[in-house]
Amino acid sequence: MKIENTKQQMRKGILEYCILTILSHNEAYPSEIISELKASKMIVVEGTLYPLLTRLKNAGLLTYRWEESVSGPPRKYYTLTEEGESFLADLDTTWEELATAVETTRRKRLNK
Repeated sequence: MKIENTKQQMRKGILEYCILTILSHNEAYPSEIISELKASKMIVVEGTLYPLLTRLKNAGLLTYRWEESVSGPPRKYYTLTEEGESFLADLDTTWEELATAVETTRRKRLNK
């Protein structure tokens, strides 16, 4: 088994959570979201983001607005909806539970 495949699957599992977290700080244009995800090594392929944004929007967790751009076509800025904020709060709790469970398991392995 290749480690890269496993790492990629782990990232995919938390990518939506990371996108919602980024948008909880401020509205953002997709290239800004991509920059943050790349900086944190959470995304490698830009094409991964757009289907996720569409899925989150269709689920009612995100909304967007168009803004004219002086340097090109209009830009779509995404923001969390109230439902998205509530969903993110639930994910925060889930993340804490998962992180604790993983760390507990790791400690047992490392303390052998």
